[in-house]
Amino acid sequence: MAWYGGLRVSSEAFRTEHHVTNGSQSNPDGKNQDRGSDAEKGSDTPQDPREDSREASRNGQGFDTVVGRVLLDRGLVTSDELDEALSIVAERRKLEPSADLSMVLVEQELLTNRQLERMRGEFEVDRSSQRIPGYTILQKLGSGAMATVFLARQLSLDRLVAIKVLPKRFSSNDSFIKRFYKEGRAAAKLNDPNIVAAYDVNQAGEHHYFVMEYVDGETLYDRIKRERRLDEPDALKIVKQVASALKHAHERGFIHRDIKPKNIMLGKAGKVKLADLGLARALTDKEAAEAEAGRAYGTPFYISPEQIRGKVELGPEADIYGLGATMYHMTTGRVPFDGRTPSQVMHRHLRDEVVPPDHVNSKLSPGSAQVIEMMLEKRPSDRYGSAADLIEDIDLLLAGKSPLHAGGRMDLSTVAEALSGETMNQPALDIRKAPRPNSVLGEPIVLMLMSLLGLSLFVILLLVLDRAGA
Repeated sequence: MAWYGGLRVSSEAFRTEHHVTNGSQSNPDGKNQDRGSDAEKGSDTPQDPREDSREASRNGQGFDTVVGRVLLDRGLVTSDELDEALSIVAERRKLEPSADLSMVLVEQELLTNRQLERMRGEFEVDRSSQRIPGYTILQKLGSGAMATVFLARQLSLDRLVAIKVLPKRFSSNDSFIKRFYKEGRAAAKLNDPNIVAAYDVNQAGEHHYFVMEYVDGETLYDRIKRERRLDEPDALKIVKQVASALKHAHERGFIHRDIKPKNIMLGKAGKVKLADLGLARALTDKEAAEAEAGRAYGTPFYISPEQIRGKVELGPEADIYGLGATMYHMTTGRVPFDGRTPSQVMHRHLRDEVVPPDHVNSKLSPGSAQVIEMMLEKRPSDRYGSAADLIEDIDLLLAGKSPLHAGGRMDLSTVAEALSGETMNQPALDIRKAPRPNSVLGEPIVLMLMSLLGLSLFVILLLVLDRAGA
């Protein structure tokens, strides 16, 4: 007998609570069974401990109560061992009110950490499953500051889905709720094999939820974390599929605004899916654009310069920059700009020149390096004008050819200096860093012809001067 949570309880109380609470529990087939009688009779058919924890959570019992009862019912601890653990908890609570039974059971080696985490997960999952009618929650997939994601089975169609649930602390925040529903509706307007499909967005009680396609795999971030950097062909194939998703979204008037490794799902069959449209915005939504003017929305490591400045006019180039930063991370093992604080990182996006990716990873081909650098240009007009152009260059790289849109860019003023001899002793030009031409005069073939013409005129001039001197 011990004091626990302000109530005097014993191991027998766990049994009594179990029998009284669940004296008549409906089975799936609609029949009732007296679980208390079965326990007293010592039925030879053992019950799944997970069922015990699920029933307890349905009846509103606390996690520690569930742990104690399940361990007793399964014969994993004796009444004396549980009473001793309860006494320890009672003593600790005199000094530390947050002391709990489960941790004491682990310390006493009556329960392993793995068992504890499994039971805790099942307890939380089942509590959540009661909130969303039509779905059975199977397990928790992950959680963040904005939402928790569960794996569930949709009962009507008998299929696996992912359900994003808005935390209760945001259930009274109109701004968060509006953004949550906006994400679901934006996703519903997009239908592309490289975008996670949206099925439903709704509310059950206090809980707002978003049902979407379940992708059996991992995020690109998980893979980068495990492998540090990806092989160039793998990186190109992933970027091509994300670019295809962006092409679809852009053609339908949406920009994603938060392209990053954590929002790119890698399926087991090699399928890539773009997820999380929480920051997506319609290109025609001037009201939202003006409301967000002057504020930076995005993830610091992958955000575009125009997003940092809070520009009202944002286009597809912002997403291409984010994908460029992601490709840089994939192929080099590090983000293009790092810093101690988010503001420091964003300042570097605005001011610093990126270290060429092939200087960080010498195995990276010049063509891929050129593509990445063009995606990461500071000015939107210097980047790819569309995801379709980017896909075209990636296809060329995968075929072992040079990119068409990236590379081959040269500054005419630098060529003139070279011809005049002023830069003869300087290192070779890095033509990838020259500004992108804005007219036909900047096309590579025209530049080459003009360079040859200039060189010819220079030689003729030398010959004329030589004859005049003679």
